Amino acid sequence: MSVDGNALAIAERVVAAIIAGDQAARALGIVVAAVAPERVALAMTVSEAMLNAHGVAQGGVIFTLADTAFACACNAGNVTTVAAGADIDFVAAARLGDVLTAEATTTVQRARLGLYDVSVRAADDRLIAFMRGRAYRVGGEALAAIAAAHPGR
Repeated sequence: MSVDGNALAIAERVVAAIIAGDQAARALGIVVAAVAPERVALAMTVSEAMLNAHGVAQGGVIFTLADTAFACACNAGNVTTVAAGADIDFVAAARLGDVLTAEATTTVQRARLGLYDVSVRAADDRLIAFMRGRAYRVGGEALAAIAAAHPGR
């Protein structure tokens, strides 16, 4: 399947703008691993500051990685889209030094409502968590909305 070059360029611009404007993602060291019009992968290395009392990655940190990938995927078409809800299942522990990749894919996108599936895997391909996000398209250009939220950038 070929990818429309314009759609890919737009998706790359939107994802870059989201990551640049997301202070939480930057603080956690979340980086872009791959971008396509209906698929985005982000990566993060589990640091000591991300560990819970059991010595494994705190679930909220893993959710943040998955949620950020979800946000990137549902806005990648440059239509302003917000989360309407999400559920996550944690199936394995992530440990200090694990490089986690969250891959978000469009499962269904209708005029306003969409479903996105996000798998979070360790570098050895272990499934760490699975999230399903529900999105609502509010409309307007995502790039314009992000720029308006960060005047002067």
